[in-house]
Amino acid sequence: MQADKQHIWRNARLVTLAGTLPGLGLVEHGAVVAEAGRIVYAGPQAEMPAAPSNAEVIDCEGRWITPGLIDCHTHLVYAGNRANEFEMRLAGASYEEVARAGGGIVSSVKALRAASEEELVAQSLPRLDALMTEGVTTVEIKSGYGLDLDNEAKSLRAARRLGADRPVTVSTSFLGAHALPPEFGGDKDGYIDSVAKTMLPAIAAEGLADAVDGFCEGLAFSPDQMARVFDAAKAAGLPVKLHADQLSNLHGAELAARYGALSADHLEYTDEAGAIAMAKAGTVATILPGAFYFIRETKKPPVDLFRKHGVKMAIATDSNPGTSPLTSLLLTMNMAATLFGMTVDECIAGVTREAARALGLLGETGTLEAGKWADLAIWDIERPAELVYRMGFNPLHARIWRGQ
Repeated sequence: MQADKQHIWRNARLVTLAGTLPGLGLVEHGAVVAEAGRIVYAGPQAEMPAAPSNAEVIDCEGRWITPGLIDCHTHLVYAGNRANEFEMRLAGASYEEVARAGGGIVSSVKALRAASEEELVAQSLPRLDALMTEGVTTVEIKSGYGLDLDNEAKSLRAARRLGADRPVTVSTSFLGAHALPPEFGGDKDGYIDSVAKTMLPAIAAEGLADAVDGFCEGLAFSPDQMARVFDAAKAAGLPVKLHADQLSNLHGAELAARYGALSADHLEYTDEAGAIAMAKAGTVATILPGAFYFIRETKKPPVDLFRKHGVKMAIATDSNPGTSPLTSLLLTMNMAATLFGMTVDECIAGVTREAARALGLLGETGTLEAGKWADLAIWDIERPAELVYRMGFNPLHARIWRGQ
């Protein structure tokens, strides 16, 4: 495709997710027109504006077009794997027991610190490619396995390079407050001081992070400690998000809402007060069924409470080496439906419009509307429900990123 030409995808059925239309915003006889990488029209083909004589026209032959998929919570950049911990859990060890035995996040820290930036890029590209093969056009990538300035920066530079090496939008999150590194000898407050006063300002000054994240949990950091990190993020002009209420209710959802967080993620133990606070703040609930499934949790996120109070729900893979080694957003949708009772409409919106909202990118992508990037996924399906219904089957026909 030539970048300077107008491109028209006609004879298509559209899942627009535009707010002006009910449900998924379906258009049966539709077309999408793009120019200079952005959508200039998406809607009924009969109302499409006249095309220039040199426009490139693609006949979709009745296929469905959705916005390009968005994976809004991943830890994609890491070294090695933690298959040994998988075996430990199969033998009955809990998440906390694995961590206390020297496994968990700290084992990934050791592997990442030993890897070069080149090695991180090389190991992470196949994971990114797997997501892209299923129509992903935007992916969020967190740091959090370096836990010192040099290695956190190395992780984020590797993430930026993934976005330069592939036709995909990469949004980065600084997750320095992920776990306590061994060299701090149990001094969580001392480490949080390092994150807030040294690491975060340096990361922000280098432009390596689009947001700041943290892990608010008994085995990680308290709400007060996370608040100190969020204050530093605010001072640096960076939005925040939070791993909240995954293993217990420390009222992380309310903390996230108090800081106007883009999203609060996991949320298995969130209560009604947390859901109400998130709704008022416009904080998206990012649902992560991969981790729930992989570590065999039993407490489900309160999807009904989120519906009741109008909390927007995104869905993501949480792709990471220890608790969700998952690189299929299609399978993630099926898990969200079968494990948590989310509807087809909620699942599809959760990996497009609401995932874009969770990254602060809804003005740029996530729906088929004029002015947004022409990020499209074209599918060989008869109805949108097939994207959620199938397991281990990829019906992608074509993936378009910024019109190309």
